[in-house]
Amino acid sequence: MTETKEAPQTPIEPSGRYGDVNVFRAGEGGLPTPPENLSSSEERLLRKRELTAAFRLFGRFGFSEGVAGHITARDPEFPDHFWLNPFAMSFNRIKVSDLLLVNERGEVVEGEGPVNMAGFHIHSSVHQARPDVVAAAHAHSLYGKAFSSLGMRLDPITQDATAFYQDHGLYTEYGGPAGYREEGTRIAEAVGDAKAAVLQNHGLITVGHSVGEAAWWFITMERSCQAQLVAMAAGKPISIDHETAEFSRKEVGSPYAGWLSFRPLWDQITSEQPDLFD
Repeated sequence: MTETKEAPQTPIEPSGRYGDVNVFRAGEGGLPTPPENLSSSEERLLRKRELTAAFRLFGRFGFSEGVAGHITARDPEFPDHFWLNPFAMSFNRIKVSDLLLVNERGEVVEGEGPVNMAGFHIHSSVHQARPDVVAAAHAHSLYGKAFSSLGMRLDPITQDATAFYQDHGLYTEYGGPAGYREEGTRIAEAVGDAKAAVLQNHGLITVGHSVGEAAWWFITMERSCQAQLVAMAAGKPISIDHETAEFSRKEVGSPYAGWLSFRPLWDQITSEQPDLFD
């Protein structure tokens, strides 16, 4: 008997700031839901904890490259301020108490330590251009760097890669380390209203409506780059057709799906390394 493919169901209506939820319906079947209606102080602590957990995970996955790489979280009370890692501190050692709060001029207003100005210019430009974005992640990960040298976008050759189908930009004007505002502005323009961008000759950048979402998009984008590089080395990858890829993106590429996909990693790293909360 020939197996037939069921027609895609009609997507449900968006649900709050976490967008379309279909297969991943918040709260359905016991699924966890993102915390809502928190005070500014509660939201700040949540973002700082997720930010620190994301750094530990990036360190574990080998995304650090010397002093390069940064993840930021917008402050809920002062939206033109954001939290980030101290320059030249190992991702594997960062604790909540180590995080720095910087203002729109890159000045440290809370915490102690130097600021990576390349990170500041990239992230401040992204946060300014995207008021909806809570967090942004950029690192010099191996497969992201390798894939970026090809000057192309990810193809929808796997289900995971469809999360980025027609939802990531390409920056082709690498201008050196982003220690100046113009490079950060151009990177923000490349991201546009998407969830990510491939930065040619540089690496990857992702954004999210929560720290967990931004971190997950980076992790799965890095792995999707690896999968495409391996597939291209083996032969000619077969892309998923437009209609299916678009449907799949709505399923696995929603903000809630990104937040939910980060949960197992959060549970694992916080259980194994509780000192990150210090």
